[in-house]
Amino acid sequence: MKINAVFEGGGVKGIGLAGAVAAVEQLGYEFNQVAGTSSGSIVASLVAAGYRAGELKEVIEGTPFRSFLHRAPVFNLKWVGPLTRLFVKQGLYSGDRLEHWIYQLLLAKGIRTFGDLEKDQLRIIASDISGRRLLVLPDDIAHYGIDPRRFLVAKAVRMSSAIPYFFDPVIIRKKAAARKPGESFADGFIFIVDGALLSNFPLWIFDRMEASAAASRQIIPTIGFQLVGRGAGVPNRIRGPVTMMRALFSTMLDAHDERYIQEQNRFRTVKIPTLGVSVTDFDLTDRQSQELYDSGHRAALSFFQKWKLDEYKQHWTKFYPRADSPSGPGNHPAAEEPKTIVRV
Repeated sequence: MKINAVFEGGGVKGIGLAGAVAAVEQLGYEFNQVAGTSSGSIVASLVAAGYRAGELKEVIEGTPFRSFLHRAPVFNLKWVGPLTRLFVKQGLYSGDRLEHWIYQLLLAKGIRTFGDLEKDQLRIIASDISGRRLLVLPDDIAHYGIDPRRFLVAKAVRMSSAIPYFFDPVIIRKKAAARKPGESFADGFIFIVDGALLSNFPLWIFDRMEASAAASRQIIPTIGFQLVGRGAGVPNRIRGPVTMMRALFSTMLDAHDERYIQEQNRFRTVKIPTLGVSVTDFDLTDRQSQELYDSGHRAALSFFQKWKLDEYKQHWTKFYPRADSPSGPGNHPAAEEPKTIVRV
């Protein structure tokens, strides 16, 4: 049986998502279309590329996540170096190694661009902080004059994973044809950061498509995989501006895990306990990594052992009766995330 999957972002906590993928595969389900934000976009892209559960586990075990925290030696001088880099690059660390890592993994499966995948097979969430809008990639990259089918999947993953001020933002330049009259040269540069800023758990992303399928009784259910539990086991230790910035990022993104799952989404959400691990805990031990993986595996097994397609359809009909009705997914807030960042 096929399912669509939405993977929540959560930094290194995303290891739990890989465990959930293993459970899905073990129970005989097949992924159809997938989407994700931040670390969820990493898992989604690897699943779309054809990675199986065993391969994902090998990737996790063989990846020194600490190596992603890379910057030139000149920026490592205590206090001054990181702050100087933050001022110059808008990030404490470069995202180059993360992008190269995911690029090589995808290339091993013959995937470079979104054109190498089936249409709409993979969707990735990012945040355009220049235009104050949420981006669903690859389609929305067309707003900047870039061909979605030729856009690198690894670049989209890096965009979605660029935790503000922690990793460098991704800067792209609008093609001339995409510029509006009167826009200055500087207006042509777009800063894109972590999709978690606007939609860390884009469970809404397949709703309209699912509503159309439901009308013809060919529904493919959408299941969300959410990372729950704040990284509050150990308090953030703040010894200066750099550690304060890191604590800020961790707190900001962990806060997403505390959001209440509305009743209409409980029937399609696997909640994965993250065991007190924080978003930016890049120094996880092998044991912690295995525990996160096992947590995701247990959570998904528990969910699907009780889950039934008929009950899913009943819940869908109850909460999203018709695609064109005021309460249907075509007009429901869950189906259309805000496209702009609201000023407060």
